[in-house]
Amino acid sequence: MLPIVRRAIILAGVLAAAAASAEEGKTPKGVVELFTSQGCSSCPPADAVLKKLVHQGDVVALSYHVDYWNYLGWTDTLSSKANTERQYGYAESLGRTGVYTPQAVINGRDHVKGTELSTITATVDRLKAEGQGLTVPVVARMRGKEIEIEIGEGQGEAEVVVAYFTKRQDVEVSKGENAGKTIEYWHSVYDVQSVGMWQGKPLKLSLPGKFMGKWKKDGCAILLQRSGSGGEPASILGATILMAGRKRN
Repeated sequence: MLPIVRRAIILAGVLAAAAASAEEGKTPKGVVELFTSQGCSSCPPADAVLKKLVHQGDVVALSYHVDYWNYLGWTDTLSSKANTERQYGYAESLGRTGVYTPQAVINGRDHVKGTELSTITATVDRLKAEGQGLTVPVVARMRGKEIEIEIGEGQGEAEVVVAYFTKRQDVEVSKGENAGKTIEYWHSVYDVQSVGMWQGKPLKLSLPGKFMGKWKKDGCAILLQRSGSGGEPASILGATILMAGRKRN
């Protein structure tokens, strides 16, 4: 028989593992999408806030690098036209006339300055309390070389959107407003794909996942997202994150 102290230690370890497992399967409180740029002097504090959100683990936190600051002398190594188009799409659905960085879009329904952690958290909580949180269950898992997605029941219709990202990167910026800085970036999105439609009934999808875990292809977020009349991104009804095996922690 194991000594009482040793048994207590083992039991504590088992409980801790169980708690961690339960946390992984927990429905996120919301989705935070940060629009940022390596060429924007106001953005590094927001990038640090996104890192905190990633480590908090209670929201789906994503970073989109836009390309409209590249003219300032430094081409953002993570930027893309598609990321810029996504931000302008949100401006359309939110009734705005322009965009800015660092901008944090919450659940596709509201926006705040990306540097204000307390405001971001308060907005996530407010939207959830108002019934504008993540109300439709979304689950994703790796099974062999496939990504399996399961979406629960709800109201209306929405697209199933997959945002592929790199977990963490350090970038040395040698020109522009952030010249001389090495900036740490988390969950930088490099590709967004619409992979199906949800009509309010439970839905299962399988996607190729053999590239997950390879060079800088560390994870993906699955977003159940409505679209505006022009196809622009709008409210997010459900979401989850799936990390490649060795990148889970």
